[in-house]
Amino acid sequence: MIVADANLIAYLLIEGTFTPAARAVYERDSVWVVPPLWRSEFLNTLATSIRAGVLTQRGACALWDSGISMLEGAECEPDAEDVLRLTTHRRVSAYDAQYVVLARMLETVLVTGDRKLARLYPEHVVLIDDFLAQRPKSKA
Repeated sequence: MIVADANLIAYLLIEGTFTPAARAVYERDSVWVVPPLWRSEFLNTLATSIRAGVLTQRGACALWDSGISMLEGAECEPDAEDVLRLTTHRRVSAYDAQYVVLARMLETVLVTGDRKLARLYPEHVVLIDDFLAQRPKSKA
């Protein structure tokens, strides 16, 4: 189980440069947990992709449905007090803090492309390439 941020979800669902790596993450561990915030962030990414001409409205709606279907039952609300504490401790956004706090709560890692978060919270945040470079955990 990993915590996936909205960027990792977008990399997986919107065909692009980072899609192969996101697919490899999903193949390595397909149990992705997300804060409910992912919906707003992913929707914004879809809207931005429509405006940039990367996606059509129809294509974006199909990807929205795919994301909702893929993450059905995977949402978990992080503790708000811990999120607030984290935002003041290292000056990260409340959005980013939700993913980090969720990884802490679930005793797992956030897999992301966000180098700043990985630098600030190396015990709970792993870059996509680093996650893929790790040896898979044995299933004892």
